[in-house]
Amino acid sequence: MEGWDPSTKSTLTQIPLLATKAGPRDGGAWTQRLKEEYKALIAYTQMNKSNDNDWFRISAANPEGTRWTGKCWYVHNLLKYEFDLQFDIPVTYPATAPEIELPQLDGKTQKMYRGGKICLTVHFKPLWAKNCPRFGIAHALCLGLAPWLAAEVPILVDSGMIKHKDDTPSSNES
Repeated sequence: MEGWDPSTKSTLTQIPLLATKAGPRDGGAWTQRLKEEYKALIAYTQMNKSNDNDWFRISAANPEGTRWTGKCWYVHNLLKYEFDLQFDIPVTYPATAPEIELPQLDGKTQKMYRGGKICLTVHFKPLWAKNCPRFGIAHALCLGLAPWLAAEVPILVDSGMIKHKDDTPSSNES
């Protein structure tokens, strides 16, 4: 955590670390891991809400907890930009971090792979590997998606690659 700003350090230390090293193919151990994942996500969400920093909604899209969907948003110049959020839990999880996808932004920035997968290789993946299996979904959102949104959304807005929903002309204006 050396070199991190105090806010990130504070946030990260409040997200519970996970203990169970299990992936989707590990039966009962995976169920235990999912319970830990939910506990960490709930703690992170509550912390964000109490700090007036609510920026995502996410839930498992299937009973196995291997597909997750939701929304994330970023406020830039007092305008809220909202995006669909999705990812699959890799078979090799937790050794491999999930690849977070923002499909609406696919092809709009170089810091993204095909399918809208955000680029986390240089900064986040080594951190994930070092902290496996203690990091989970909440940590991926905190240390992966949040900084990516903070870095990329302002550039995408300022370059005109994304527009606020209120900026689209309506049929009444013609």
